[in-house]
Amino acid sequence: MGIHAAIFWLLLLLYPFHEALLAGALGCNWGTRSSHPLPGDIVVRLLKDNGFDKVKLFEADPKALRALGRSGIEVMVGIPNEFLAPLAGSVAVAEQWVTQNVSAYISRYGVNITHVAVGNEPFLKTYKGMFQRTTFPALQNIQAALIKAGLGRQVKATVPLNADVYQTNNQLPSGGDFRPDIRDLMIAIIKFLQDNGGTLTINIYPFLSLYADPNFPIDYAFFSGSAAPVVDGSITYSNVFEANYDTLIWALEKNGFESMPVIVGEIGWPTDGNPNANLDYAHKFNQGLLDRITKRQGTPKRPTPPDIYLFGLVDEDTKSIQPGNFERHWGIFYYDGTVKYPLVLENGQDLVPAKGIKYLSKQWCVLSPERSITDPAIADSVNYACQYADCTSLGYGSSCNELDARSNISYALNQFYQVADQQKGACSFSNLSVITNIDPSQGRCKFEIMIDVGKHEKSVNSGEEGSARIRWNAVVAMVVSAVLLSSASSALL
Repeated sequence: MGIHAAIFWLLLLLYPFHEALLAGALGCNWGTRSSHPLPGDIVVRLLKDNGFDKVKLFEADPKALRALGRSGIEVMVGIPNEFLAPLAGSVAVAEQWVTQNVSAYISRYGVNITHVAVGNEPFLKTYKGMFQRTTFPALQNIQAALIKAGLGRQVKATVPLNADVYQTNNQLPSGGDFRPDIRDLMIAIIKFLQDNGGTLTINIYPFLSLYADPNFPIDYAFFSGSAAPVVDGSITYSNVFEANYDTLIWALEKNGFESMPVIVGEIGWPTDGNPNANLDYAHKFNQGLLDRITKRQGTPKRPTPPDIYLFGLVDEDTKSIQPGNFERHWGIFYYDGTVKYPLVLENGQDLVPAKGIKYLSKQWCVLSPERSITDPAIADSVNYACQYADCTSLGYGSSCNELDARSNISYALNQFYQVADQQKGACSFSNLSVITNIDPSQGRCKFEIMIDVGKHEKSVNSGEEGSARIRWNAVVAMVVSAVLLSSASSALL
């Protein structure tokens, strides 16, 4: 046997082993819906320091993409649902999107874009079919645009879907099939993905199973075994993740897609905004998930684990709370990159915080000791503050739920003050409040001081980023002016 033949057979023998090592790679979702986002270079370092070799973005955020340039991190870049209609209606629009948001970042900045996520959970039942006619045509046009750009082999299109696209008719994974109202559409999309070498992306949230059903067995949401496992033939399921994932695998097999690769695009546990969203449960769930990845543990139907994108990296204080107050608290890190709870990562190291963070001055806005909590102006002031800042930690069962009345009011006022960059006048509130240098935090409830985004951005020369900062300051100025010119009850932004 010649040397070339020997090398060929050696590589062939090593190939399955190599694939096994790569299976179950760990990624993270980087959401940017924050009033004071972490600078991109700090986030990229945070990802690399903690061993995340893949990241998913929900939109083509210029700062995030530029920061990821030449980092080696694989990037899945998302397309928001509101873009699906124009993309579905025109190949030219799709080509323009790919040119601006994929080709340019690959060629100019060396961003390792590997996937384009077309939409985000577009078939959710709560959308009532809003995106059912546009998702598949948008996917087809994006795929065509990637091929035209010469990126058809390098970048794969996918559609991140919520687990509600499939169901079971017998409450067991083996009864899995796609929802009747979208079954034909799902089969068409999956066939298209398969024909183009793509993957199916699914988001699985055991927390939401518990949130939706107060009688859901809580131990079944975690990975440490269940007092009431689900028995499906010869298979026993001790946690909802495995049962949920295998329901999808059964649905794929029933429809002729036995070998369709699957990515878990989102999975995690929130830490605030609901009684079951707390640090202990989040640590228990995410550590159990990481332990599975470390062990290369799949599910009964798919022993090889999928790539998994943890949700999420940091908290996002401007994210919509329509699903629940917990939506702003999915991060394994707080808004500033500090560690929420200890996690042992895949490589055996502990979770490490972000480095190089600069903060605003160490001062807080609180209710004046001279003002009574019965002051009639307080209610309007608190409502106003929470309209423009994040007060979800004050809700029932949340980290600041046990504050007394004065501290509750102070928390709301301080949230507004910090979001307004501690600007002069942002702590007026009809003379209800004062600025203090004594940290009013209590127990689990942290009175925040925001990141000083201005200091971080001094090193950035981009006109676009500078303009964005000017626009934000203009908004803050209007808010502050409203507070100064009138009472909170009549102020308008």
